[in-house]
Parts: sequence; C-alpha cells; structure tokens
Amino acid sequence: MAALHFTMRKIKPPRHVSGQELCEGIRKYAIDQFGPLARTVLEHWGIDATVDFGQIVFALVSIGLMRKTDEDSLEDFKAVYEFKDAFASKAVFEE
Repeated sequence: MAALHFTMRKIKPPRHVSGQELCEGIRKYAIDQFGPLARTVLEHWGIDATVDFGQIVFALVSIGLMRKTDEDSLEDFKAVYEFKDAFASKAVFEE
C-alpha cells in the first residue's frame, strides 16, 4: 500500500494507475526504502517477478483494500521488467 501511495504522489493529476505503472512505482519505492538491498529484500519475501506484485494487488482487490477497473488484469503485471536488471547495482545507483 505504501508503494501505491508513493506511486500516486508522482502522478499529476491523480488518476487510476496501470499495472505497469505500479510495478515501476514499486521498483522505485523499494530502491528508495532498501537501496542496493531492494532485490534481496523482495526475494526474501518471495517476490521475484513483477507478476508477484499483481498477485498481491489482486488479493488486496478481493478483500476490498484496493480497486480495479474492468480493463485491469493480472496480465498487466507479467514480465514488466526482469528483477536482475531492474534492481542491479547500476539501476539502483542511477535512481
């Protein structure tokens, strides 16, 4: 939820966020919070692909903590980026 709020603060004017946009926001938030250890922390939590973010989002949707549109699907979260590239040292220090 914190990563969603982090992502939403960057979008002006506020609007619905796509799965791809949320994945990128989560990546930036994880780097902001955990620096070079972001990938390690996420993998420790069992998250090693962007589709895992989608599974979390849709679980939150199913219990009413998040909303989706009719166009949103788990497919929106598949293969948005490769973790090894998105959280590589070079990517982390470029943020």
